[in-house]
Amino acid sequence: MARHGILASSFALVVLAAGAAAPASAEQKADQVQAKQKVESLARGLVSPLSLAVSGNGTVYVAQNFAGLLTRIAPGGRPTVIHAARKGTEVGAVSERRGTLRFATTNRAKTHLWGMSRGRPPVRLANLGAFERQQNPDAGVSYGFQGLTPACAAQIPEEVPAAYTGIVESHPYATTMVKGTTYVADAAGNDILSVSPRGKVRAVAVLPPVPVVVTPEIAASNKLPACTVGLTYLFEPVPTDVERGPGGRLYVSTLTGGPEDGSTGAQSKVYAVNRRTGSVTLVAQGLVSAVGLAVARNGDIFVSQLFAGQIARIKAGSGVARPWLSRPLPGDIERTDRGVYATINALPPEKGKPNGKVIRVR
Repeated sequence: MARHGILASSFALVVLAAGAAAPASAEQKADQVQAKQKVESLARGLVSPLSLAVSGNGTVYVAQNFAGLLTRIAPGGRPTVIHAARKGTEVGAVSERRGTLRFATTNRAKTHLWGMSRGRPPVRLANLGAFERQQNPDAGVSYGFQGLTPACAAQIPEEVPAAYTGIVESHPYATTMVKGTTYVADAAGNDILSVSPRGKVRAVAVLPPVPVVVTPEIAASNKLPACTVGLTYLFEPVPTDVERGPGGRLYVSTLTGGPEDGSTGAQSKVYAVNRRTGSVTLVAQGLVSAVGLAVARNGDIFVSQLFAGQIARIKAGSGVARPWLSRPLPGDIERTDRGVYATINALPPEKGKPNGKVIRVR
């Protein structure tokens, strides 16, 4: 039940044992669907491709997060590095709109939003880490155990935060552009931010905590004392992607700010956010390790579930996620008129060379 799990610090990210396996019936349904799809590989040998963007002409931009590289893949071409960050700096949160790129960098507490046009060097647009230190939008939100007695609190392992409010921490994980404004999903800040063309940062919405009732199984797998069984633990929501959908609303995928292996249940969710009022509406739940989403023109939503090894589809208006494509460690995902683009093998293996890929599903 460690805070933020894999997204607290990308530099410490490791693949959990076997991940969270999708149920056999779900895998069978996904296999039936993907048998009708044509899947092609556009690039391979990538290092942690956790963020993806696709332009109108089919050019793919992919962030190799842990390598600190931003890569362009022209249609029919090979990957070309267009930006390399300083050593120890993560590059991610890439998005594209009409030839203009946005991406973010993270180096410990230093997080920034950048803009880039083809043929020109990146320009820093906003200091997101400074905004978090000054504002900390979720400072008043309570996380951790609810109703914990002092006697029980004394038995909680040191690595499990028993009760706390939102701390100062920033990790911009995804961006999207709507006209001149950039919206940022800050995984560590638990919020959606907006950055104006002049670089003014504003908190659009703070996502709600994720309540999980501690079962005997959860207590045992996380080495919690028996006195916690039956209590509710409020996890941080950890937004992982943000996209504009029908009606101008923002759609956001989230993790549970704890184990992403499914040991606390399928707690990942998809929300809709009114970018003007900041109101948050639940769209779908019951997902595992949701790290990317894409919204089609008709309102269908595609969600990548990293450790479940699956991309799910939520038909417009249904709110139910159903298996769509099974692939190992799917990272980010984009939906265009040319098909669905996704990264797979998005985390480096414990042994051997990284083999992150970009695929397109027609």
